[in-house]
Formats: sequence, C-alpha cells, structure tokens
Amino acid sequence: MPLLLITILPSILIIIFFVNSDRFREPTSEILKVFFYGILITIPAYFLNSFFASILYQTKLHHSLIGSFFTAAPIEEGLKLAVMYYLVFKMKDFNEPLDGIVYGVSASLGFATLENFYYVYVLSDTFNTSAMSLAALRAFSAIPAHAVFGVFMGYFFMKYAFIKKGDNLIFAFVVPFALHGCYNLFVYSNFLVAIILIIISWIIGLRLFSKLKKGQGKKRKENEKKI
Repeated sequence: MPLLLITILPSILIIIFFVNSDRFREPTSEILKVFFYGILITIPAYFLNSFFASILYQTKLHHSLIGSFFTAAPIEEGLKLAVMYYLVFKMKDFNEPLDGIVYGVSASLGFATLENFYYVYVLSDTFNTSAMSLAALRAFSAIPAHAVFGVFMGYFFMKYAFIKKGDNLIFAFVVPFALHGCYNLFVYSNFLVAIILIIISWIIGLRLFSKLKKGQGKKRKENEKKI
C-alpha cells in the first residue's frame, strides 16, 4: 500500500493544486477524461519508443544526445499534444486561458502515472534499487518534470487556441520537447543538473500560471462592473 501511494500520489497532488487554483474550476469529469487519455497514450508511446530505440542501436546512433532527443521526448510530447488538439480543443469547458495549463498538466500526469507504474513495478530491478527507493526518487524528478512539461504545453496551446496564432502550436510541442530532451540527457549523466532544470522550469511555469490567474481576476471584475 505505501508503494502504491508513493507511485500515484505525487501526480494526484499536483493536479489538485492546479485544479483548485483555477477560479473557474473545470468539471471533474473532464479532468478525469483528459487524465485517462494521458494514460492511454502511454501504450503507443511504449511501442514507438522501443521501435525507434532499436533502430538507433542497429544504426550505431545510440549516443546519449541522440537518444535523449529523438526517442522518448518527441514521441511522448507529440502524443500529449495530440490529446490537447483532438480532445481538449473540442471541449466546451475549454473556454478561458488558464484551462490550457490545467488540461495540459492533467494529460501529462496521466501519462506520467502509468509510466511510473511501469518503472516502479517492472523496471526497478534493472536500476539495481528497491521499488520504494525508485518511486521516491521519481516522485521528486520524473513526475514533476512531466507536470511542468504539461504547464508549458498547455500555456502555448492556450495561446494557439485563443489568440489564433499557428506558431504557438509549434511552440506547444517544441518547448516541452526541448525540456524533456534536456531532462533525459542529464537525468542519468548528471542528476543534479536535471533537478536544477526542473526547478528552474517550475519557477518559470508557475510565473506563467500566476500571470494567467491574475488575468482571471481582472476578467471577473470586468464582468461584475457590467452587471
């Protein structure tokens, strides 16, 4: 039971933080739907990651730099963006800027939760560590990393959806992809740098979130004046 909690609780707590910070809270059913689709894309991501990793090894292109940026990062962030574009974009409750980050984090952490199960319950022996130690380590590394990738994806996707500038859809992929690639590059070679990257990303991401949240307050005051 403690292992199960430490495997899933970090994702749940982060989602609760973002959902409760939204003045105009999204329906729980919609959050759960996006989270569930985030879980589903873990399956094609696993097979695509395995396929392209095998190609890199066969062609002797398995350098850590190439592996970090051309396997998991583009595949996983691309699939998360597909959830945003094909599911979230069509939701009637996706109707104001902060929603982009809330749903972006939900999709990203749906993915991260099932991935975490795989690492903790299947791959822990591969890392020569206990499942509990690996779960605790990922609670402060991989889970917050995926969450902040979702923050940036949601922010730029929001700008694409509400400002109608196509280049923001590109940024919604490129920024989390670049962060994910950098994280993958450092997490096994220099873990401290990976953690610093996550911390800096969170500082910037929370500032963007706070900026949008303040915009919600201004919007509410304007609506009250009209009434």
